[in-house]
Amino acid sequence: MDADTALVLGIIIGAFSIISIFSALVDRRAPRASALTVLLATGLIVYAAMTTPVAYTAASLPKVFVQVFVKYLP
Repeated sequence: MDADTALVLGIIIGAFSIISIFSALVDRRAPRASALTVLLATGLIVYAAMTTPVAYTAASLPKVFVQVFVKYLP
């Protein structure tokens, strides 16, 4: 898996995990599965940051998202 794909997956999984954590807290449940997905998302983002030859910036994130979506869309 290339670094850009790992970054995009990490950000998407992380966003859904945050929503899932809030849902579990509202229902007064322990957010165990959500905590594991946060760890997975963090791992993907760290992997992407460590293996990319150029550093990611906030301004480059939209470009990375578009490149990954175009790469995997038919």
